Amino acid sequence: MSATWYECKIKYRKINDSGVQKVTTEPYLVDAISYTEAESRINEEMSAYISDEFKITNIKVANYAEIHPFENSDRWFKSKVSLIAYDEESGKERKTSMYLLVQANDVKEAFDNTNQMMKDTMGEYSIPTISESPIMDVFPYFSGEEGDLEKLERFNALKDAGSTKNETKEAPVVLEKKLDTTTLILDEEE
Repeated sequence: MSATWYECKIKYRKINDSGVQKVTTEPYLVDAISYTEAESRINEEMSAYISDEFKITNIKVANYAEIHPFENSDRWFKSKVSLIAYDEESGKERKTSMYLLVQANDVKEAFDNTNQMMKDTMGEYSIPTISESPIMDVFPYFSGEEGDLEKLERFNALKDAGSTKNETKEAPVVLEKKLDTTTLILDEEE
């Protein structure tokens, strides 16, 4: 099950380091099924952090292939990873790029974390660029916590409602509980 990440820009009043209130716009990432659900989820998530009024100024689909949070890291970095494949017919090298959002404290740590995430890759790859992302926080649909069962049921209900509209059938998601961790398993039908 691949996630669709939506970048939501939030405009609100923020008190800066000198104690002055300033209007600021910050981007956040939220995992959702549609633009409507992304708006609903970002409203829910931001209400917990911002007591004043805030406004969603933009929602767009983010182009991240994967999101990788790391413990004890406070910034997000956008890593461009080029997968290298050889075309046997033409004998030329082909590169396919994808973007990863990696949490780290600095660029060197982001490079190391990107390499760590790519270590099980079968083919060759290179990391041409790493830059600090303006993303302030990421809100995944499933975090592996106990309260995710309710979110899973809501996710399945939304997914089922969306698939009846599109008349596409996807594999149902089954929740399996093991030693205080939550694992999602796709039940594939033949």
